[in-house]
Amino acid sequence: MTSTTHQAILAAVLVLASGVRAHGTVSGVVAGGNWYSGYNANFQWRNPIPVVPAWTANTLDNGFVDNYASPDIICHKVATAGGSYVTVAAGSTVELQWTPWPESHHGPVLDYLASCRGDCQTVDKTTLLFNKINEGGLISGSNPGRWASDELITRNNSWTVTIPASIAPGKYVLRHEIIALHSAGSLNGAQNYPSCFNLEVTGSGTNNLATGTLGTQLYNAQDPGLLFNLYRTFSSYIIPGPPLLSGGGSGNPPPASSSQATSTPTPSPTPSPTPTPSQSSSTPPTPPAPSSSSSPVSFSSTVTGRIGKPTKFTCYVDEEL
Repeated sequence: MTSTTHQAILAAVLVLASGVRAHGTVSGVVAGGNWYSGYNANFQWRNPIPVVPAWTANTLDNGFVDNYASPDIICHKVATAGGSYVTVAAGSTVELQWTPWPESHHGPVLDYLASCRGDCQTVDKTTLLFNKINEGGLISGSNPGRWASDELITRNNSWTVTIPASIAPGKYVLRHEIIALHSAGSLNGAQNYPSCFNLEVTGSGTNNLATGTLGTQLYNAQDPGLLFNLYRTFSSYIIPGPPLLSGGGSGNPPPASSSQATSTPTPSPTPSPTPTPSQSSSTPPTPPAPSSSSSPVSFSSTVTGRIGKPTKFTCYVDEEL
């Protein structure tokens, strides 16, 4: 085998391997015209670690959770509470922006809300009582059909959920999730990708979500929506989890109107994650060498952001001296 041939085969294997692992994470959310950063697994190498409303998760491999009795199913692997809040008015929307989601990972998209009954930054996640406020499942067809995850992809990998107008002012955890069904034809084959954010809800609602379902009791591996063969003819699908909260929604709302599409989200005070190449689960990223001193610098730019429209932003970075 020639050296050129060997290199070509190796490159093809690496591409295939990266494709298998290229799932996704929520890079941030937009609420009230403000952008709030999601958690980036590479934050652990930064000093200080950025304070964001997203819950931390040990997801260097962009992996999934499939143990429904484990606390990891609540907000992902070894998740800990976010250090700040997304401010959102009851009755308004939260738009969640994913990194590119693979087309092969068809499945439902779900959103839950749980009251922290106090400070979400110190709450015991195993005590949170979740209420489903939004869901999307099978849209049409079969084998494999068109799914809510496909709709998310067509919207530039974004999903919008409305916080019910009935929700009382207070502090809550938003649990957002995609369930990939491409391997769900066998038991424990479904792949759950949960992500959590702390919310501070404002408004005049009265429902403080005093009841709900514990995160470790949301699903059972034998639920018909989790043990489901995509690659056959079918006409219906039962979305897993408890029923929708009264006043909750189903599916992703229509795209923003032209007047809404011209608005520009304002970056929140929380720092944005630093984009980094995908890391192998077997090879952890090398921590960056500490600099002797640094001072913040900023620049403004315009990119094609959420839902494919231009978005102005200001990026803050550390400049080594």
